[in-house]
Order: sequence, then structure tokens, then C-alpha cells
Amino acid sequence: MSFPANLPSDSVVFDVVVVGSCMTDLVSYTPRLPKAGETIHGHKFFIGFGGKGANQCIQAARLGAKSAMVSKVGKDSFGDNYIENFKSNGVSTVYVGQTDEASTGVAPITVNDEGQNAIIIVAGANLLLNSEDLERASQVIGCAKVVVCQLEIRPAITLEALKIAHKAGAKTIFNPAPAVADLDPEFYKETDVFCCNETEGAGDSFVGALAFYMAHYPCMELDEMSRRACDIASVSVQSQGTQASYPYRAQLPQELF
Repeated sequence: MSFPANLPSDSVVFDVVVVGSCMTDLVSYTPRLPKAGETIHGHKFFIGFGGKGANQCIQAARLGAKSAMVSKVGKDSFGDNYIENFKSNGVSTVYVGQTDEASTGVAPITVNDEGQNAIIIVAGANLLLNSEDLERASQVIGCAKVVVCQLEIRPAITLEALKIAHKAGAKTIFNPAPAVADLDPEFYKETDVFCCNETEGAGDSFVGALAFYMAHYPCMELDEMSRRACDIASVSVQSQGTQASYPYRAQLPQELF
């Protein structure tokens, strides 16, 4: 496993730090979702960038938040491409590690003509993010204005990241997805905003936008932040793809800012 050598100085403060997952989406569009044992024909396929953590980080960055990602990808073409994707969106990759012990996480996704989907997550390198990685990134996590976490990495590591952030005084957003039945009650103690979602891509757009508002407009009422984040997420459902559908600040009505 390797991390870049150019670690940031202690003075670097990010608006939004996301500790979470990177997934390469393998998306097939079909008239309907197949039944068990059934083979059907699809009419479109593409490879995109996904993973709840990365999605949320990208949306925050596109709105203007100085953002950093803490995650792990494989030493493979998917991992290399993901790091370049972060850089092209202005996201710091200093704490995006690459490992040869597992492949980059992938998410085969089937979407029917009504927009319903079925998703399989192969977490891969995401499950290798560990306490040593968090220790290495602890200053950046603790100095962030907002730290965002989800459950596509190991829950114990997610909880540890939230504790580091909360103890240092950073605001925390926890998106408990994918949902688990036996969530540790400690998550509630370490979370400022507990944000559930049903829709995948639009839900991540909302969380990323909410993190942006919490970092840039800390005196704004939470319900107003949520309203504006909903407006931004509603734009994402008008285009195909996940991160590909996320709007940049310049594409949105300026009254949102």
C-alpha cells in the first residue's frame, strides 16, 4: 500500500473531508430488471465513477468546497483513473492510498426504463482502509470544517473517523448507507447530522451539497441548508450517470449561494 509523499503541511484546513468509499460503476441499462436466472438484452452500457463517499466529495468540490478524500483504491487501472478523476475535480488525493492487496471497489448496476436499479457492491480495497490510515490523516480530519462518513467501508473505521472529527470539534455528517440492522449506538453520539437516504446518486448529491453549506454558511438554519441541497440534488436526476450528473456551481441559480 502506498500514499503520495507530498503530505500537506499542518496549516492546511479543508472545508470538507470525506472518509469513505470509491467505486467504479459498471452500469447497464435494460428495459426491466432481470429475474433470478434470467438473461435479458440491455441497450446501453458505460463505466463511471461512483461510491458514496467519493460521490459526496465530488459534489461538495463542484460547489466550491476545498475538499479532500480519505480512501483506498487498488493498484489497477480503475484506481489510477479514480485518482485522476479526483484531481480533475479539484479534490486532494494526498490520503487516497493504493494497495496491491485488493482491487478497486466496483459496483455493477442495472437500471430499468423506469429508473429503478439493482446494485451489487464488491468493496475490494475499500475494506482495507484501516486505523493506521486514519492516524495518518487525523490532523486533516480534525481540522476540517465538516467531515462526512458513510457505511461502504468497515463500520468500525467509519466510527473511528467520526470520533476523531467530533473530538477535534469538526462538524460531522453521517450517512448510514448501505443500511445495517445493528448500527452501533455510538454513531449517534459522534454525529451532528444523521442523514438517511433512499435514492443513491441524488442522495449523495444532497449530502455533498449539505456538507458544502455547513462549511460555507455555518450560521444558516439547517432546514434552509437542506432546502438548497434538495434543489441541487434535483438537478442531478435530470441527467444519466452519478458523478457525471452532479452540477457545478456555475450551472446553478446564483440565489442558491
